Amino acid sequence: MREKILRTTSLLRYLAFAIGFSTAPMFAATINVFAAASLSEVLKEIASAYERQTGDKVVFNFGASSTLARQIEEGAPADIFFSADEAKMNALDAKGLIVKDTRKSRLSNSLVVVIAADSPLPIHSASDLAKADVRRIALADPKTVPAGIYAREYLEQAKLWSAVEKKVVPVDNVRAALSAVESGNVDAGIVYRTDARISKKVKVAYEVPAREGPAISYPMAVLKVTEKAAVARRFLDYLESDQAGRVFEKAGFIVRQ
Repeated sequence: MREKILRTTSLLRYLAFAIGFSTAPMFAATINVFAAASLSEVLKEIASAYERQTGDKVVFNFGASSTLARQIEEGAPADIFFSADEAKMNALDAKGLIVKDTRKSRLSNSLVVVIAADSPLPIHSASDLAKADVRRIALADPKTVPAGIYAREYLEQAKLWSAVEKKVVPVDNVRAALSAVESGNVDAGIVYRTDARISKKVKVAYEVPAREGPAISYPMAVLKVTEKAAVARRFLDYLESDQAGRVFEKAGFIVRQ
């Protein structure tokens, strides 16, 4: 009798394991998210919590929004696009590549001038960037990359662009601009406030006041190319949740409701 009970118990345990093993992948899905480089850390944190709750896996491709948009136009397998500006999303929308009713402008940000943590440069305003002791300024490419475009727009409005244009070192994205300042390859850089917060190797020399800075906007949307529209929508809904909003705010982003 005891052996029969043991055999029955073992069988039940095996069945429970087998059922759990076979059904878990049935409900799991992989979501491919193309997102602006400035969102790297915060989205990884949010995705980690989402994966624990749902069993789905979120895979990111981080980079300049311009590069990501071009990859999407060329047919890259993406489910969601999270851009650092509206222009790149508008371009995809014009080509019929996004699901219109999923588009949401979720975040905003601000610009800061950063210098190396041990730099003695006396930068107290944007106009100080025009001084002779500031020789090289890192910007994400001001012709194509949102962070650089925002920076150029601000400098033009402040009537400083002509004075600093020859000093500008254009780089691939905003994180590359941050790295250039960290390494000492440039004297200063203009990045998002949220980027400056993640680095101990730089310090904020000047923060562009909101009333003077450009209107920075981060839209997100499900892409029409996706074969997992329902799964992608669920993750987008999670990004709009209060739980995700608190993580964005902790990272320094301005959350839009």
